[in-house]
Amino acid sequence: MPKVAVYNMQGQVVGELELSDQGFGGPVNEAVLHSAVVMQLASRRQGTASTKTRAEVRGGGRKPWRQKGTGRARVGSIRSPLWRTGGVTFGPKPRKYGYNLPKKVRRLALRSALSAKVAEGNLVVVDDLSLPEIKTKEMVKVLDALNAAPKALVVTADEKVHKSARNIPGVLPMEARGLNVYDLLNHDKLVISKEAVLQVEEVLA
Repeated sequence: MPKVAVYNMQGQVVGELELSDQGFGGPVNEAVLHSAVVMQLASRRQGTASTKTRAEVRGGGRKPWRQKGTGRARVGSIRSPLWRTGGVTFGPKPRKYGYNLPKKVRRLALRSALSAKVAEGNLVVVDDLSLPEIKTKEMVKVLDALNAAPKALVVTADEKVHKSARNIPGVLPMEARGLNVYDLLNHDKLVISKEAVLQVEEVLA
């Protein structure tokens, strides 16, 4: 079982925490991590790209010239896809790009991402991550003391911490239930409260 230091908000070591192998000590499966990130990014796509077919483009109701006798190619509509300003053949239409991976695969990916943070030494566990008032300046001081700036994922249930951290560029606050693979990999440091660690271990056990 991996062990990590527990810090206070002033950056001082106040203890040690033994993490479970089910949540933080497993092997890092890069293929599963890639699959999870691709799934998340696909789900974020708006899917609003749209083109008009020849049936939807305005005009083209009349045959531009007679079928025979002009010496020109036969044409039925000036909105044929062969013509400029005509319809688009097999163009994109609004659709959903999202899909789901099996639940076991998603959990394996989350375990791999958390294990990678521990292996790289980028997991910072804080004994009590909370603030008495909403103050961005105080949150900046906390992150500097924990050596977590400039790009950190802050995981805690404290609402004042959330509101204090959300204005800081490169910092993303969230609750333990919102923890996901893409945000874990996209941030250099994972700053997490001791309470949130126990919640994550309970889910991944």
